[in-house]
Amino acid sequence: MGTVTLGVSIAVPEPYGSQLQELRAGFGDAAAHGIPTHVTLVPPTEVDADRLPEIRAHLAAVASAFRSFAMRLAGTGTFRPLSPVVFVQIVEGAPGCTRLQGLVRDPDGPLSRELAFPYHPHVTVAHGISEEAMDVAFTALADYAAEWICTGFALYEQGSDGVWRKLREYPFGTGPAGVPAQLGSAADTAAEATVRPS
Repeated sequence: MGTVTLGVSIAVPEPYGSQLQELRAGFGDAAAHGIPTHVTLVPPTEVDADRLPEIRAHLAAVASAFRSFAMRLAGTGTFRPLSPVVFVQIVEGAPGCTRLQGLVRDPDGPLSRELAFPYHPHVTVAHGISEEAMDVAFTALADYAAEWICTGFALYEQGSDGVWRKLREYPFGTGPAGVPAQLGSAADTAAEATVRPS
C-alpha cells in the first residue's frame, strides 16, 4: 500500500486560524496556505498506509479519555538561531498540549517517534523565510492575543502537493454530567491512567 505522511495537531479555531494563516502568507511564507494554523502534537511522520486503522483507534482512545482545557495565545517568540521559526506563544494551555502529545506519541503506540528538539507547544507564523521577514513577523504580532477552549485534535495527511488535509477529528471526552473536567483534576488523572497505565 505504500506510505503516507501524517501529522497530529490542535487546530487554531476561527477566526484566529485564518487570520494567522493570512498573516503568515503576508510575511512571505510560501507554505502558509498549505498548512492550517495549528499546535503540533506529532510532527510530519511517515508511516505504512496499512497502519492507519491502528493509528485511528489509538487517537480515538487518547481523545475519549482526555478533557477540554483553556488555550490562550499572547505575543511572539522564536527558535532562532536553532531553527528559523517565529511563533505566537501559548501562555495558557501549554501543560495540556504537552501531556496530550505525550499520550499521542506513547512509546508503545503506533505514533511513537523521537523529536528533533524538546517539545515546546507553539503556533508557527513564519518558517524558513528571510531574517528580515522573520523580524517583521516577530514585531507585527507582538501584541497578538486569542483564547478558546480546546475540545479535541485532528489527524492530517500531507498530499503530494505539499498541502496538509484533515483526515479525521477526535473530540475529547467529557467529565461528570458532560461538563469538561479541569485540567489536572482527579478525574482527569484517572482518565489518563486508563489510556496509559503507570
